Amino acid sequence: MNTEFYDVAVVGTGAAGLFCALSLPETLRVLIITKREAEQSDSFLAQGGICVLRGEEDYEDFFRDTMRAGHYENNKDAVALMIRSSNAVIRQLLDYGVRFARRRDGSLAYTKEGGHSKPRILFHEDVTGREITGALLEQVRRRPNITLREHTTMVDLIAQGNLCGGVVAVDSRGEPSLIQAPSVVLACGGLGGLYQNSTNFPHITGDALAIALNRGVALEHLDYIQIHPTTLFSQKPGRRFLISESVRGEGALLYNKNGQRFTNELQPRDVLSQAIFRQLEKDGTEFVWEDMRPLGEQAILNHFPNIYQRCLEEGFNVLTQPIPVTPAQHYFMGGIRVNLASQTSMDGLYAVGETSCNGVHGRNRLASNSLLESLVFAQRAAEDIAFGGVRPGCAAGDVNPEDYRDLPALFAGYAEQVRAAILESAQIRAAQPIRA
Repeated sequence: MNTEFYDVAVVGTGAAGLFCALSLPETLRVLIITKREAEQSDSFLAQGGICVLRGEEDYEDFFRDTMRAGHYENNKDAVALMIRSSNAVIRQLLDYGVRFARRRDGSLAYTKEGGHSKPRILFHEDVTGREITGALLEQVRRRPNITLREHTTMVDLIAQGNLCGGVVAVDSRGEPSLIQAPSVVLACGGLGGLYQNSTNFPHITGDALAIALNRGVALEHLDYIQIHPTTLFSQKPGRRFLISESVRGEGALLYNKNGQRFTNELQPRDVLSQAIFRQLEKDGTEFVWEDMRPLGEQAILNHFPNIYQRCLEEGFNVLTQPIPVTPAQHYFMGGIRVNLASQTSMDGLYAVGETSCNGVHGRNRLASNSLLESLVFAQRAAEDIAFGGVRPGCAAGDVNPEDYRDLPALFAGYAEQVRAAILESAQIRAAQPIRA
């Protein structure tokens, strides 16, 4: 079996994985692997934007909004770190060439989404994730110390006891290989591929969670799964198209089957999703209506051109009519437990982005905090790797390549493990006394 050696192995090409690799010293040899093409990460799909602290006078409100959305189950230290780090992260993105929307005077433009007390979200049209992650990917491809390998799937960790030494990966031909590295960063995304209705890419199935479970790595809050209240209703199979939170933040309204408003459109996502589910049951329908016409034609075409075009392709002109929307699985707040340096419970193993659980989001993520949280804690992982001293890594030991040749069976097993773990986590939480 082929063996390669690197200083750092990063699994995943979303915003977290790419930013982590870019934040590492250029003296380190870094390998990034991803299951599909590099652009097929959920970070590329993010529409709304990225939060940023708008001066010291905004700190308490930003902190309070994040805590309230998370039902006060957030890790306060992690929330504070994210907010305080936001300006530096945005400056870095601007240096990388990210084109955030600007006002006529050249200053940055801000929008507002559900759960926010004021506008603090930077955006690029309605494809902010594509703008940010695309810019990061372009930077990665310029770095001589970083190797990016597509169609390469992590199937296991190399570990001895509680020490990580790399990953076992399978290439596009189904051939297993060993990637030895004293530092491994899991940036594998969420688990939307396990759900019938999800805004995620279907190949993102949470297998890193199963691999971590099998290796004794601590996980947390696996049942903290966010439903996005507004995705375009469709009876076609495949990923659901998200209608951004910022559409409602800019003034879109929700109607029941009789054309009547039935709730406050700017509530946090979980509260609004529950209100929509109740209305669906009351109306006996599969969707409610979202009306973008209050925004006006210019705002729709300038701020939301991608949503406008996609709805046209589905037969709806948002300039003249409401569109059918329904809730769908969107984001994962639980994951592999990490500290403020993104260290997992296994030495040499880090987790960042949606794969990880650092406590920022609590039980429900505040809109547009995901990209910010991913970048802040990806950078923290890189800094810990760079300044944490030399790690020993470990030998691969006896790895049997035959254990990884039947990928469909392997990943079906991983999926069942994750589903069972989610159910167990929910049962444990349900048995706990309700906090006052």
